[in-house]
Amino acid sequence: MSVFITSSGHFLPGPPIDNTQIETVLGCVHGKPSRLKRRILQSNGIKTRHYAMDANHTTFISNSAMAAQAAEHCLQQSFLGKRHIRMLSVATSQGDLVLPGFGSMVQAELGLSDIELHSSHGICSSSMMALKAAYTNLKAGEQNNALVVASELTSRLFKASRYEAAGAEVDFNAEFLRWMLSDGAGALLLEQTPRGQCFRIDWIRSFSHADAYPVCMSVGYPTSGQDQRSWQDYPTYAEAEAAGALLIRQDVRLLENIVKLGVDGYLRLIGEGKVQPDKVNHVLCHYSSHYFRDKIFDMMQRAGVGIPEDKWYSNLYSRGNTGCASIFIMLDEFRRTQTYRTGDTILCMVPESGRFNNAYMQLTVVEA
Repeated sequence: MSVFITSSGHFLPGPPIDNTQIETVLGCVHGKPSRLKRRILQSNGIKTRHYAMDANHTTFISNSAMAAQAAEHCLQQSFLGKRHIRMLSVATSQGDLVLPGFGSMVQAELGLSDIELHSSHGICSSSMMALKAAYTNLKAGEQNNALVVASELTSRLFKASRYEAAGAEVDFNAEFLRWMLSDGAGALLLEQTPRGQCFRIDWIRSFSHADAYPVCMSVGYPTSGQDQRSWQDYPTYAEAEAAGALLIRQDVRLLENIVKLGVDGYLRLIGEGKVQPDKVNHVLCHYSSHYFRDKIFDMMQRAGVGIPEDKWYSNLYSRGNTGCASIFIMLDEFRRTQTYRTGDTILCMVPESGRFNNAYMQLTVVEA
């Protein structure tokens, strides 16, 4: 049983925000401009991004509503109406609510009835986990179509007031992601029947290294590396916030491992015969920062399995790093704006720094 991506869509909230406008929206911590912002932005290469929050720190669209907008955009281009959707599989790093599951909230936003539902929770690779759940469902013949949606609304974590509540100084690991992440949603429609020129999913694989590496990106631990209490273990939520346990953090000392582990997974897939580098026509890689791009190229070249740079596509610089939604937004824009031919092979790669879960997918362009 083959599975095809027959339609796609995305949603980006508000106008593009350039590098000079970020602190206008997110605010200056303790009224002072950041000393790290310029350095981090030069490294990641992002020029514009989108926020679902305005300069008054008012969220003007929820995470589940963004997901629904991306799904509607996808279905507008498809051959199916909402009443024909049989499965909804969604992903996010954090929903609008702690409970219930994000999938339930998106289903309600879309008004879908009597569907099979799946929610995938994680960081960047959770979208690929949601996609694989839908893909295997169709492969097994359980359903004949599935709508897969990934959405991120991280800007709420980056309000200046969040950092001010955690004390006088903002540590580098807590501020780092403030200049990296932004908001958006992407959606894919999966069917067992090809429609026009579409993408056949050849395989999806992932390799998690959580057993071998400590937490690299998190929300829920306090500032002190010695204190590993969960934010829920504090007597009050106010005490957890004051300890910095509600800030999103990236352990930048561990982050360098993401390139090695990402390329290791690629080499493993070559060894298994799933990837043939000389037959790959397009690469869509969710590298979270331009800083990692040359490192990935260099490591692949030194291993003798490089893929020419002109075959790589990324919209990181104009759309920003939207976490798990990035690969879906990228695939949608690639599908709509780039040149490809029937028979072309597309390799998708999603390295994740949460605790290093790396996901890969191969697509083939087919014609119904």
